[in-house]
Amino acid sequence: MIPAAYASIDLEALKHNLMRVRQLAPAAKVMAVIKANAYGHGLLQIAEGLGDVDAVAVARVDEGKRLRESGFSKRIIILEGFVGEAEMIELLNFDLEMVVHSVEQVNVIEQYRGSKQISVWLKLDTGMNRLGFKSAEFSSVYERLLDCQCVIQPISLMTHFSSADEIDKSPTEQQMALFEQAVGNYPGEKSAANSAAIINFPMTAADWVRPGVMLYGVSPFVHETANKLNLKPVMSFYSRLISVKQIEKGEAVGYAGTWVAQKPTRLGVVAIGYGDGYPRYAETGTPVLVNGIRVSLVGRVSMDMMTVDLGDTNGKVGDAVTLWGEGLPVEEIASHSNTIPYTLLCGITQRVKIINS
Repeated sequence: MIPAAYASIDLEALKHNLMRVRQLAPAAKVMAVIKANAYGHGLLQIAEGLGDVDAVAVARVDEGKRLRESGFSKRIIILEGFVGEAEMIELLNFDLEMVVHSVEQVNVIEQYRGSKQISVWLKLDTGMNRLGFKSAEFSSVYERLLDCQCVIQPISLMTHFSSADEIDKSPTEQQMALFEQAVGNYPGEKSAANSAAIINFPMTAADWVRPGVMLYGVSPFVHETANKLNLKPVMSFYSRLISVKQIEKGEAVGYAGTWVAQKPTRLGVVAIGYGDGYPRYAETGTPVLVNGIRVSLVGRVSMDMMTVDLGDTNGKVGDAVTLWGEGLPVEEIASHSNTIPYTLLCGITQRVKIINS
């Protein structure tokens, strides 16, 4: 029986995409970004499926704890670091590495008198203006951490690019130049490149690359397909037809009747909606596959259902429906929904069953 809504995860595609990262940055170690439940793909199974990755990165301490409690033994970096002494102690107890990006964190580290050693990734803000120290204060913070006996030396160093996915290359080039100028003489390992930079700026690979969305088979670029980049989709999102009906010309469909049939139309009702993570603002005409054949969404997406124009297909109740995945890139659905693929992948809700293909 086909479930009402499920996501199929292809771990072989994941391994292929990791191989592509290694091909593009052969001299760098790989820190796989698996935050936000591995971009909606399932944290634990993706961590296990990554196999020989050098380290993983998550956003928050709870994500790192969950990995450790599952038996994951490789290096885990917490990208948001910690807030306060209690969270830092918890981070140390689970052998998690911390990104240090604020003076408040440095103050806590200086006051620490425990026996555990602290593994630090010191973050330079080169233009993202989110987390990290500006170049003017970076050296003094670095010196403070050098004086902390609890901090493992050498200190690792990182930054984050704001525009590596843009056509204009100058912002990324400027950020990398600032990073190299600020940390070039420091001995620690360095990391800067995200997915877009791995592909578009190979010279930024440094010691560690941090692939995120490309691991899941999604292009980081608006005008470049994953297929062209030799990336394979890891997630395919499916549902089924639960009703097929005929309507006449002039009849409206869905909430507010935003779509009106221009001719007699055979409609299919799909058991999928924003309650499952399908985008509420997907526009009429968004493609859907019914038995592998493209049909179009019509009317508004509701919480549990949406309707499609079955056209000349022979779709019937119980037939499989692909929302995105093999044959229908998630990037295409995002473009019809005025959003980005990240929000769709991360938006899969708890009532969607996730299975390995």
